[in-house]
Amino acid sequence: MSRDLQRVQKIIADCGFTSRRQAEQLIEQGRVTVNDKKIALGTKALASDEIRIDNKLLNSAAATTQAEVILLNKPEGYITTRSDPKNRKTVFQLLSKPKQGRWISIGRLDINTSGLLLFTTDGQLANKLMHPSAQIEREYLCRVYGDINSNKINKLKNGIKLNTENNISLFHAINITESKGKNHWVRVVLLQGKYREVRRLWQAVGCQVSRLTRIRYGSIKLPDDLKKGHYQVLSTKRIQQLMHEPTV
Repeated sequence: MSRDLQRVQKIIADCGFTSRRQAEQLIEQGRVTVNDKKIALGTKALASDEIRIDNKLLNSAAATTQAEVILLNKPEGYITTRSDPKNRKTVFQLLSKPKQGRWISIGRLDINTSGLLLFTTDGQLANKLMHPSAQIEREYLCRVYGDINSNKINKLKNGIKLNTENNISLFHAINITESKGKNHWVRVVLLQGKYREVRRLWQAVGCQVSRLTRIRYGSIKLPDDLKKGHYQVLSTKRIQQLMHEPTV
C-alpha cells in the first residue's frame, strides 16, 4: 500500500469495504475512527493507520494480501452495475458473495457485449488496471458487416475523433480472421475502455458490429470452456500476475 496520505473514504473504498460515497456517509455519521479518534469528512490518513468502522478494524494491508479476483463470462442482456432503476439484469446477480468486502468490476461491458469481465475485492488493483495511463490491452472478437478495405483499416489504426473533444480513439491492432461477402470476423485490440468504443469506431468507417465479445484483458484470456454466465476464481499466482501487469 502507498505510504502517502490519502482521504480516509478512499482508503475504505480501496479495501472493497464499501463505495467511496457510502464511506463518506459513514464518516459524516461519526462511525469512523483513525487511531481511536473520530474523524471529519476530508481527513487524510496512511493506509497503515488503525482505521475502524463501528469499532471494527479495517485492515487495509490484509485486504490487499487476501484480494480475491474472479473472471466472469458475461452473457448478453446484463448490465455492469449493481442495481438498475429499469430492473434490468445485472452481472452482480451472477456472482456469489466474496469472503470479505465486495466485488468491484474492472471496467465494464455494455448490455449487448459478452465475454471476459474481471471482478476484485481490491480497489487499488481495480484502479490500476482501469486507469487510462496503464494502457493495458483489451482484445475483442467482433462480427462486422460492411466493406472493409486498407483505407478504412489505416483510419482505424491511425485514430478517429469520435466526439467534439480532441480525444482520438484507435485500434492498436486489427486482424481479420474470416470474411464471407460483407460479413467479417475481426479481432481488435484497444488500449483503453471508452464507452462503446469498438462499435463507435467501426461505425465511424461505415461498418456495423452485430456481435462483440471481449476475449482478453491484459494477460488474462477468456477460457474456451467457461460457459456464459459462469465464472472462475483466479489463483494467487494469476492475481500476482495482474498486480504486476506490464503496461504498454
